[in-house]
Amino acid sequence: MKKILLIEDDAVLRENTAELLELSNYTVSTAPNGKIGVQLAFEKIPDIVVCDIMMPELDGYGVLEALSKNNSTKYIPFIFLSAKTERKDVRKGMDLGADDYITKPYTEDELISAIESRLAKASILNDERNSTANDQLKEEEEDENEIRTLNDLKNFFDDNGTIFEYSKDAVIFKEGDNSNFIYLICKGFVKCHKFDEQGKELTTALYKEDDFFGYTSFTHNIPYQETATALKDTELVGIQKSDLIKILNENHKVTLALIELLTDNISGIKDQLLEMAYSSVHKKTASTILKFVEKMNQKPEEAIKISRNDLASVAGIATETLIRTISSFKKQGLIEIEGRSIRILDIKKLQEI
Repeated sequence: MKKILLIEDDAVLRENTAELLELSNYTVSTAPNGKIGVQLAFEKIPDIVVCDIMMPELDGYGVLEALSKNNSTKYIPFIFLSAKTERKDVRKGMDLGADDYITKPYTEDELISAIESRLAKASILNDERNSTANDQLKEEEEDENEIRTLNDLKNFFDDNGTIFEYSKDAVIFKEGDNSNFIYLICKGFVKCHKFDEQGKELTTALYKEDDFFGYTSFTHNIPYQETATALKDTELVGIQKSDLIKILNENHKVTLALIELLTDNISGIKDQLLEMAYSSVHKKTASTILKFVEKMNQKPEEAIKISRNDLASVAGIATETLIRTISSFKKQGLIEIEGRSIRILDIKKLQEI
């Protein structure tokens, strides 16, 4: 059985999560703070560490740094588990070498899936280290400034890109414009959308802080295929497409990571189209509200301020139909409505819909 070290200062959450992991056939050791967690990691050498960030004695960042400096623990997969969802906190954890970052509240499937994925990756990497020592040496001698991951690419955007600022409802680019820039969202929230022949708007994607968007073809001068609008005051950093192409040509690892990101985006769009085609109005509306909460990095109990037209566009239904549906949700006690703001009152029932 694989060994997991769970470091969490919330006693109830620690016990519940440990029980969940044990039921999934893992051997679990727990620690109430980072200092004890580091000691247990050195003693037990777990297969993976799941660690909160904000803790007494020693926080999660300190735990990761301590384990990274020890030869016996530096290759152990490390997953941050925290309610902190701000871009700078996520980036700091990933820059320190964390393998994943799960925000609270999380589902059982999210946690187990992340653990299984990171254990599988660690096993593959361990096999490669044992069988290709020369390749490992070559890797260590590579230029430390090489862009290898999406996180490295985001740092490159931050350091070298052009900053753009847009007020709420401002158009960033229109369908048919020259696609000169690829963007990274530093702050704010962006929707991309198209119009059909009748002028009806269809939202094709939602992008939050720390997301890339604006990419069409990387090899041809194809114009933007959709319009992008800021849903609230937004700050972007952009890189010329020609500069990005040069980076991708010289850094094949980040090219593969970007391909994986694009594949995930395509899968998400397919799921959205299937939901729009076959789901009930209630299911579409509930799913869209939950999607906006997730994309805007909001806690369920915090209100989201979004136009009914945007909600209807993402859900793929008429605005009038959406308004009737959210009024029904309000009567059922699932949500609370005040002006343009929507606050979830019963997230479990909304998810069940």
